[in-house]
Amino acid sequence: MTSVPSDLALPHPQRAEMRIEAVLHALADPVRLTIVRALARAPQGISCGAVNLPVSKSTVTHHMRILREAGVIRTQPVGTSRISTLRRDDLDALYPGLLDGVLAAER
Repeated sequence: MTSVPSDLALPHPQRAEMRIEAVLHALADPVRLTIVRALARAPQGISCGAVNLPVSKSTVTHHMRILREAGVIRTQPVGTSRISTLRRDDLDALYPGLLDGVLAAER
């Protein structure tokens, strides 16, 4: 990915700022969990419109914001798109096994 000017970058919590309550809240919603599962299958990242969801575009944006603010995903502008990736390294370091357990759970 290309470098992003700081005025276009979205805010993300640092690893030390991530809280289990926010992560669990973000992962508890079925739409957000669908997004996280899609990101887990795409380590290179995906744009928010690439996941087929039964909600409006503005609702997808809301869910992506919740995931980003909790520290579950990292979203960066690339050209005219916003590409999101799963922050697996941070989540695994803070909460070992949590993400694997959530992803392995039955739908």
